[in-house]
Amino acid sequence: MDELTVILVEDDPLTCANFVKCADAMDDISLVSITNNATKALSDIQDLLPDAVILDLELHMGGGNGLDVLNGLNALNIHPYVIVTTNNSSRITFESARQLGADFIMTKHQQDYSEQSVLNFLQMTKSVIKSNQNSARISVGEAPAHYKKRITDRITTELNLVGINPKSYGYPYLVDAIILFTEQQTQNISTIIAERYKKSPSSVERAMQYAIHTAWKHTDIDELLTHYTAKIRSSKGSPTITEFISYYANKIKQEYY
Repeated sequence: MDELTVILVEDDPLTCANFVKCADAMDDISLVSITNNATKALSDIQDLLPDAVILDLELHMGGGNGLDVLNGLNALNIHPYVIVTTNNSSRITFESARQLGADFIMTKHQQDYSEQSVLNFLQMTKSVIKSNQNSARISVGEAPAHYKKRITDRITTELNLVGINPKSYGYPYLVDAIILFTEQQTQNISTIIAERYKKSPSSVERAMQYAIHTAWKHTDIDELLTHYTAKIRSSKGSPTITEFISYYANKIKQEYY
């Protein structure tokens, strides 16, 4: 299923925990980052380019505030869908947030407010948000090095979710293979990676398959079914290398191309 990627900017630990619990129960909402700091929020948004941001205006236990984030997004010319959550009731503050680009404001003291209601709202508007964001995934004038880092960070997040061990030999090979696949390089991937790392193609393939198989052996099945939704055709019960890298390459292309 095509997930709506979301960054949460919130400084209350209990609220964050509730958002995580609610999002984990939804198969089309993915919290890709949580922070209580405006500067870190802008960095994460620039790196991950989420579909939406849940933005608390007051970040007393973190750093900065929600208006700082909105102002920074305008400077970066990055415009995810922003839903503001706040205890503030100032009309002037609300109007300032809207002028800076907030798409919707939910006050935390309203009777029907909850973390679930925020996520339900995003779920209802998901298709429109996705259609508007897909055409603007790559920032105008983005440096190639930054773009490469952003894509790499997104892939490593996905690999971590299914339990691929970052310390395994196959981990960097899988990251490189997925990037190559997104660039339409679908032939001789193992050979290209082997040349980069001065290894044999067969050793690269063994390392990648071992990393995948180990994850499917040790990661909780519910986690795997949540984060890897493609059909597994291999009789071994884990994806083949081709199945695995093509699944994530296609997922990345849907998000960023």
